[in-house]
Amino acid sequence: MQLPHEVLARAVAADATRPALTYYDDRPGGTGERIEISRKVLRTWVAKAANALQEGLDVQPGSVVLVDLPAPHWRLGYWALAVWSVGATLTVDAHEGADVLVTADPDSPVADDCDEVVAVSLPALARHFDGELRSGVMDEAAELASYADDFTPWDEAEEADTALVTAGERVSYAELLSGLPPLPDGARTLLPSTDPGLFVRQVLQLLDREASAVLVHGAPADPDDPRWAAEGVDHRAGHRTGDEDGPADR
Repeated sequence: MQLPHEVLARAVAADATRPALTYYDDRPGGTGERIEISRKVLRTWVAKAANALQEGLDVQPGSVVLVDLPAPHWRLGYWALAVWSVGATLTVDAHEGADVLVTADPDSPVADDCDEVVAVSLPALARHFDGELRSGVMDEAAELASYADDFTPWDEAEEADTALVTAGERVSYAELLSGLPPLPDGARTLLPSTDPGLFVRQVLQLLDREASAVLVHGAPADPDDPRWAAEGVDHRAGHRTGDEDGPADR
């Protein structure tokens, strides 16, 4: 079994400059931004977030990190990979008493039950969180850049350790890539899922298959949208085993 950080490292070694995630913000009133992140840049984001978790917040195997970010979103993708790089448990379910909460809403009630809080600004060019932050909350936009671009885990997860808690179910590290809809090698894939648990596993699956993703946040991804042809999309990921998962442009 390859651990998630090893999957990412292998993808970077194969082609560091290939896009990993291309993100469109289609939310009403959103930024309208298009963000493209190469595998190398994704690795850098993951390393910085993992170093923040490990060095700044004392996250390690056995720790629980609640990542409360929207799907599909590129920031959810790298925070999930960062949690797994540290060997901790990622939960996308509300979890009282999580060791760390990573969220775009640091004033949410669940924040009161978490030991540490990281406030995430969703826009790509944000330099600080847009709003007042109480003492002790990490401002990701302002602080993440100070962490190193390379990451070495102090300890690693075991295969049977819980990697993900989603919809009340526990998924071990050994099971992260099991039971997902099939994905062709090297596919340029539209990921439409708004299920954060499925989304983070599909991001890992894409890296494992040396594929890349196009993400649309805020509106259903119309398969006939001309942007997908321009992006070279040739596959639309299914929502679960047995879903239709043929090419997006058919």
